[in-house]
Amino acid sequence: MTEPSGETAPEAPEDVAHEDAAPSAGPEEETTALEGDGSAPQEDASGPEEETAGGEDGKAAGEAAPELSEAQAELAAQRELRARIEARKAEKSGPVAGGTKLSGTAADLLAAVRAVEGGSASGSAFFEAAPEPPAAPGPQEAVRPPAPATPAHVPAVAPAPTAGALAGVREVLARGGAPEALASRTAAALGERAAEALAEDPWRLLTVAGVRPEQADGFARALLGGACGPDDPRRTVALTVWLLDRAALQGHTALTVDEVRTGLAGHGVPDPEQAVETAVSEGAVLLFQEEDGPEEEAPEDREEAPDGSGEETGGGAGDDGPSEPPLLGLDRYALAEESLAEGLARLVRTVTPEEWDGGELERAVGGHGLVLHTGGEAARAEPSALAAAARERGLRTLVTVHAPERLDAAERAAGTAVPLAALLSGTAGPGRDEEGALALDLLVVLDAPQLDVETGALLVEALPDGCRLVLSGDPDVLGAAGPGAVFADALAARVCPRVASRRPDPGPLGELVSGIGVGELNQVEAPGKEVVIVPVRDAGEAVHRTVQLVADSVPRAFGLSPEDTRVITVGHGGSAGTRALNAALKQRLNPGPGRFGGYDPGDRVAYAPVPGRTVAGTVLGADAEGLRLRTADGEVVVAKERVESALRHGWALTAHQAAGGRWPAVVAVLPGDAAGGLSRPWVYTAFGRAERHLSVVHGVDQALPRAVAEVLAPARTTRLRPLLTGLLAVPDEE
Repeated sequence: MTEPSGETAPEAPEDVAHEDAAPSAGPEEETTALEGDGSAPQEDASGPEEETAGGEDGKAAGEAAPELSEAQAELAAQRELRARIEARKAEKSGPVAGGTKLSGTAADLLAAVRAVEGGSASGSAFFEAAPEPPAAPGPQEAVRPPAPATPAHVPAVAPAPTAGALAGVREVLARGGAPEALASRTAAALGERAAEALAEDPWRLLTVAGVRPEQADGFARALLGGACGPDDPRRTVALTVWLLDRAALQGHTALTVDEVRTGLAGHGVPDPEQAVETAVSEGAVLLFQEEDGPEEEAPEDREEAPDGSGEETGGGAGDDGPSEPPLLGLDRYALAEESLAEGLARLVRTVTPEEWDGGELERAVGGHGLVLHTGGEAARAEPSALAAAARERGLRTLVTVHAPERLDAAERAAGTAVPLAALLSGTAGPGRDEEGALALDLLVVLDAPQLDVETGALLVEALPDGCRLVLSGDPDVLGAAGPGAVFADALAARVCPRVASRRPDPGPLGELVSGIGVGELNQVEAPGKEVVIVPVRDAGEAVHRTVQLVADSVPRAFGLSPEDTRVITVGHGGSAGTRALNAALKQRLNPGPGRFGGYDPGDRVAYAPVPGRTVAGTVLGADAEGLRLRTADGEVVVAKERVESALRHGWALTAHQAAGGRWPAVVAVLPGDAAGGLSRPWVYTAFGRAERHLSVVHGVDQALPRAVAEVLAPARTTRLRPLLTGLLAVPDEE
């Protein structure tokens, strides 16, 4: 195979100014064969920080695992206290209010927090040099662990802090040189006694999104002076929790002890081993030593691992022997994974097996409480047919999907299919009994790879004994935006029937995406211009050509409106990331002054009602309550204090945001500076969102075929697989 024509993209300029484009040729004049030789090897590369946030800390292994007998005893005691630990969780509220007339450290800290919340940078960009080491530590009191963040599936907003609490926090922040604008979020995170807690433990400022360790160190030095040091137990506990929070942004529910020690050493902790022991003894983190796992799969099985990574998931690093390495995790994810594993085991054990006639999927569901179904887009018809057949048998049956726009209009009107978020919130779906269980005999979950562990736990906990559960999805797409790998771990555990669809996706797009799934970037015949390659030289040209395609070429060639097209790019940042593309697309498609917090009526937006969930919408207007949007779920109002943190323009999305959605046309943008963020799952997900037409704005030269052939998704470190195999030790026959 040969590479598509076009020059290798040079380094992209930092700023791309959109210019009004002259009418361009339609796709029929831009068609180039999608080819590539997939030759030279390439090292694994992670995407931009906004796409797979976190991850540079705590990723090396080294020291030997400690003796665990005492730690395991401690863990048993911790589990008895988890209800009390859970009660201490404080939910985070909306974004910090804008500050004015700030300078120096306060202005830098506020800028870092707001930039990270907005996705434009990491906090470290504002602190190029590490702070001077603090003075030697003095005697310290017991450490109280930072409060975990709100679970992604819980839509509730934390109550507003009282005026007294805010006043106290402002006073402490001022003494430490931090901006007053952080007061509301800090008070919401730490509760009514936030000022006292922050004064006793300044490193609890790390609970505020966007605050980096070096910034918290500077705040602590300003408050404590010589009474703190790099080995201050308050600091080491907060850093341990922060490392695990950062890992959760990358999808991990736990990290190995060695990874955490390495991360602590990277932040100047003199004795990482002692720091980990302190964090465990204080109850800030939990220590796990899983039982020996099952025998390792053969290499050919591993190549087709369910997360598309070619690696085992669920055991983390060190899966090359019978023993699992000791793991550290936060209680919120530990509780969720254990609850999910126990709930799935409950469904498996309480169902009454029956002989069902029909295809392979129906027979499997008749005899089992949990069934996993895999396949591409065409395979979605199979679980829908299963649901219809189950209703004919008199079973209370429901289908739920990740993206509301994917619902069939007739099924939604009949109440037989609902969005997952609506089902969990109780705004759609069947009623619940006095114990809170859903009135269901069969639940079919489409887009199951998008289930994070907390959402999965909440869903399974709501199912009654004897209910059948079908998790269905494409294992090759990118995983959930939140932590955990529910679908991949369940597949890898081999504790229930797994039914693989043999229904191929049709047409040139189906052929292209199917090849990508097995690591081949094939040339496909596209007589209807279903696939078009648009070579570009640099990021500026990529933005320019993308706007032409969305606004002119695709509508003219296929009779589609710009509303029918989504742009997918590697990350939010960069010269051709979502921010640059959305700015250019707004200028062309819906120009305006952005009078409502940067938005105008008619703007397409991506709204995140809770972290990890993206809802497409259109701005209708604004009033005293906030910004009004039209979404697939109806009209919603985004409070004005949440607009900055929860809303982005939505003509262009990342592949993680687009996962679970499908549109008539997709423009995948691959500028030269995006090469390091490409992987096989990313390309598979982005290209697979197109129903009728795919344009690839191609500036990455040989990086595209190499990514498809060689760059696999990093495995997520989770505990669900060993938990499932421990609870359901004898797997069912397929």
